Amino acid sequence: MTRSTPNIVLILVDDMGFSDIGCYGGEVETPNLDALAANGAMLTQFYNTARCSPSRASLMTGLHPHQTGIGILNYDDAPDGYPGNLNDRCVTIAEALQPAGYRSYVSGKWHMAGDIHNPTDAWPTRRGFEKFFGTLEGAGSFFRTRTLTRDETNVEDETLDPDFYYTDAISDNAVRFIEDHRAEHADDPFFLYVAYTAPHWPLHALEEDVKKYLGRFDAGWDALRQERLERLIASGIISENWPLTDRDPRVPAWDDVEHKEWEAIRMAVYAAQLDRMDQGVGRIVGELKEQGIFDDSIVIFLSDNGGCAEEMPIETAREFVTTYVTFDAETRDGREVRPGNDPSIVPGTEDTYATYGRSWANLSNTPFREYKHWIHEGGIATPFIASWPAGLGTDPTLRTQPHQLTDVMSTLLDVAGVDYPTEYPGREPLPAEGVSMMPTLREGATDEDRMLFWEHEGNCGVRRGALKLVKKYGLDWELYDMVEDRTELHDIAAQHPEIVAEFSAAYDEWAARCGVIPRERVLELYARRGSGLPSE
Repeated sequence: MTRSTPNIVLILVDDMGFSDIGCYGGEVETPNLDALAANGAMLTQFYNTARCSPSRASLMTGLHPHQTGIGILNYDDAPDGYPGNLNDRCVTIAEALQPAGYRSYVSGKWHMAGDIHNPTDAWPTRRGFEKFFGTLEGAGSFFRTRTLTRDETNVEDETLDPDFYYTDAISDNAVRFIEDHRAEHADDPFFLYVAYTAPHWPLHALEEDVKKYLGRFDAGWDALRQERLERLIASGIISENWPLTDRDPRVPAWDDVEHKEWEAIRMAVYAAQLDRMDQGVGRIVGELKEQGIFDDSIVIFLSDNGGCAEEMPIETAREFVTTYVTFDAETRDGREVRPGNDPSIVPGTEDTYATYGRSWANLSNTPFREYKHWIHEGGIATPFIASWPAGLGTDPTLRTQPHQLTDVMSTLLDVAGVDYPTEYPGREPLPAEGVSMMPTLREGATDEDRMLFWEHEGNCGVRRGALKLVKKYGLDWELYDMVEDRTELHDIAAQHPEIVAEFSAAYDEWAARCGVIPRERVLELYARRGSGLPSE
């Protein structure tokens, strides 16, 4: 029987590039995501906000991150900076869906609360979710997972199970929530938010998954970037008119790499992390099908930012890790954890703590420029898959209309038949910033006049129709024609000063309205504290 209000499953992955998964041109085996895409809709120009906490805040609230209090990360920089906490001017998707009888659950990374140890009004259980299993902090070991919480109780002791692996635990609990929902509330629709930490560093994967990819990346990033481009063009996701960006000048040619085997293993572990995530997606979809509710469920998949170029030199790795995560110096069985990227450390196991670095992030973001943190396409372009047989049909569909994270909440409220709340007990919600994507998904509707905006750490951008204005902090605006040049290789700002003036004025107005704090003020704040921005 078809519901008038569909179940909703929203799946978010962490630090995954545009072209990593199979259906978006990558080498990683993702048959379950590929199946959703083959029987659903894929957006080719969907955008996140370039960083984990801000993307999550925007995704969950339908606002721009600065409006929610989370402009950079979940660090409390008040009163001069962002409080790093979901504020009282926003409502979550879970809260907004309550009037329609939805039950809401979250399994995975939250990362929207400044206090990651003591329950506050920014915790998921106090933002409309009835059940929560996951982590409050942003990153950490996949084997000895810190801030692991069930509802509001710390359950880090669950990691003592020698078979514990966080990606599997997220999948296990997501499936359990669906099972429990059938047993307890079968007549109600549900909203399930699944927030994987894969493939965010550290490079931690299960041996059986890593073995599948040994040798797969031996050809190196130069050849693999070209192969990805060709697959993207063949699938229609990328235009053949957009040339591949040059290899990042800070990345050596593969032929010049000394430790090729070690480099290939780094990417193999990263791929294994995604492979295990896809296996979990298969189990979630399998449970929906087992219950006979898959056709009446909308399943959405996307990433929170582009591939991450953060390096972890062995000389400074321990300081880097302990600054940003609750790092354990020992494994569960007492071995020393060896943080850092060095050929002497083969990543993947619990006693290592590494990243895959700029070289492989350059591959992950094929064919685009830049990475997580930046507003160029490599930082904000994400795969976006939507499956809903009862509402979208099962014909494979590509849609090219640009959309961004603020639109997800508007879309889900639309399909649920719920109005965005103009008031909420104890709060005065700001108006929604997004629009429903259903006209795009169903009919391929376009809107050439709508403006999209981004800002993160002083990197910023504006897009309207085919034109995108973008800049890095401290540099001049660049202008690109995204129909002719989505890989952002030919800056036309000098030829169109009137457009630069119009778009930059619109950006300034948006930034003032949404509470964007100038990077200079943030830098002053961190200088007074004797530290740099969290990304530096």
